[in-house]
Amino acid sequence: MKKFFGVLRYVKGYWRYAIWNIIFNILSVIFSFFSIALLFPFLNVLFTKNSSEVTDILNQGEPRLVISKDSITAYIKYLIADGSNEHGKVYVLVIICLFVIATILLKNLFRYLAMYFLAPIRNGVVRDMRNKLFNKTLELPLSYYSEERKGDIMSRMTIDVQEIEYSIMKSLEMIFREPLTIVVFLVVMFVISAKLSLIAFVLLPLTGLLIGRIGKSLKRSASKGKEKMGVLLSMMDETLSGLRIIKGFNAEKKVKDKFHKENQDYTNISIKMYRKEDLASPLSEFMGVTVLVVILYLGGKMVVQDQTMDGELLILYLVMFAQLLAPAKSFTTAYYSVQKGLASADRIDQILNAENTIKDSPNPKSITKFENEIEYKNVSFAYREGETGWVLNDINLKIAKGKTIALVGQSGSGKTTLADMLPRFYDTTKGEILIDGVAIKDAKMKDIRSLMGIVTQESILFNDTVFNNISFGIEGVTEAQVIEAAKIANAHEFITKMPHGYQTNIGDRGSKMSGGQRQRMSIARAVLKNPPILILDEATSALDTESERLVQDALSNLMKNRTSVVIAHRLSTIQHADEIIVMQKGLIIERGTHTELLALNGSYSKLHDMQSFV
Repeated sequence: MKKFFGVLRYVKGYWRYAIWNIIFNILSVIFSFFSIALLFPFLNVLFTKNSSEVTDILNQGEPRLVISKDSITAYIKYLIADGSNEHGKVYVLVIICLFVIATILLKNLFRYLAMYFLAPIRNGVVRDMRNKLFNKTLELPLSYYSEERKGDIMSRMTIDVQEIEYSIMKSLEMIFREPLTIVVFLVVMFVISAKLSLIAFVLLPLTGLLIGRIGKSLKRSASKGKEKMGVLLSMMDETLSGLRIIKGFNAEKKVKDKFHKENQDYTNISIKMYRKEDLASPLSEFMGVTVLVVILYLGGKMVVQDQTMDGELLILYLVMFAQLLAPAKSFTTAYYSVQKGLASADRIDQILNAENTIKDSPNPKSITKFENEIEYKNVSFAYREGETGWVLNDINLKIAKGKTIALVGQSGSGKTTLADMLPRFYDTTKGEILIDGVAIKDAKMKDIRSLMGIVTQESILFNDTVFNNISFGIEGVTEAQVIEAAKIANAHEFITKMPHGYQTNIGDRGSKMSGGQRQRMSIARAVLKNPPILILDEATSALDTESERLVQDALSNLMKNRTSVVIAHRLSTIQHADEIIVMQKGLIIERGTHTELLALNGSYSKLHDMQSFV
């Protein structure tokens, strides 16, 4: 239950609705009780036939009404006796029936009002949880996602959050109303017969214990089911992203077989889960009726043999006990449903409680401009601390303002990681990175990233218009500014040929454009930001020869008087860099200008010769 109340912490912003919900639930239960309690005078009207009994009641006078079983019983009998003739009995029956209709109407009205005020809580809490989860996914460092399946994270953000909506929030009404109903009816039942109620109290907890054991098993099955759904979503995402390769290598059967196996495992888990969940209702009903039969036998014995109880009171007691079965059954169903929801809550908390290792220091410094140099000082990095294999190892590098630094080397040599550490996508494991003498860990992350424009090797575009993709992350941009940036990136010409120009939707990840067009869009986005520091990770890799030349000229103009970090495999694109850094297995093995490195006749020279030969 600790985890359940942990989910309810989100309710704290909705106390106004919660208080009204509680008030109307209490009123609903009260009128529900009165609608049943009116059964007693109804039975008395039907069964009071002895005229001498009526005379005796009237001769005793009107009793004083106080809150006790005997006083209420005596007062009701007096009212019935006072209208004891046949015409009077019909009149009393009419009054009782009208009261029953009124109490049922009020009971259902207040029940609706309770649910009316619960709706904003249910939906608001789930909205807040979804927002918090989405915010957390944006805050977590990139290293977190290298350890997690994307499909599993999507499953937690969608299916698990929805499960909480269905399982926990939907059950709030039952969880808070039904126990109140049970308590009110049990108190009245104790007033009617303490002996029968004590017997019921002994038998009912045994039912609850059995149901609780099955509920724990259900939670474990639900947790396994959520994990398996995450695997399925991940497989679907990989399949849709890699359809070209799957078809090209005739791997459809292999992919189908793998998916079918995982899907069958999920189906088996779901079957077990639903069988346990479906057991809740019939089990609780059977156990409840069993207890009712025991009460019926013992109560009947008290009426017939011991004569310690009136028949009308026994019928009233049995009706009230029967009324307990419905809320008890609903409460049991809600309990099972909550167990499923708590399994989802556990999975969501794994993300919400994940440590964000890359965040602002307690008192961050503000950096509003870049004036002197960037320095990598004894920088080492491993994806997981304690690993023996370093991605970067003892890197020392200074990048003066206005200079262009190129990073070259084999794939996996650490070039992209070195560049990614500058905007703090990753933090150093050892050493530090400084901008104008300020360690970036001590500066505001937003300030650092506002100084930088990034074009990645893979064009990252969004399912939105051309205009919104180029102006992404920048406020108050005019169309003229976007057009100018597109012209510099050699993108304006193909954009104007689109159906709606700059207001054309480019599809999922820019699927409506060619690879070269997508890359030029990414370059236009960086151009528009107009940052003092540029990070270009294979910015021209997806362009044809003609476009590469045009964009390279534009980038050359853009990089004038700017500090640029360029990652390149094509050495022809970085020959005019102020310094070329050659990397291998996380180490800087050579550095210098293009001419100086060729003269060394080392690794750079070999790379140059290989590309020249090709």
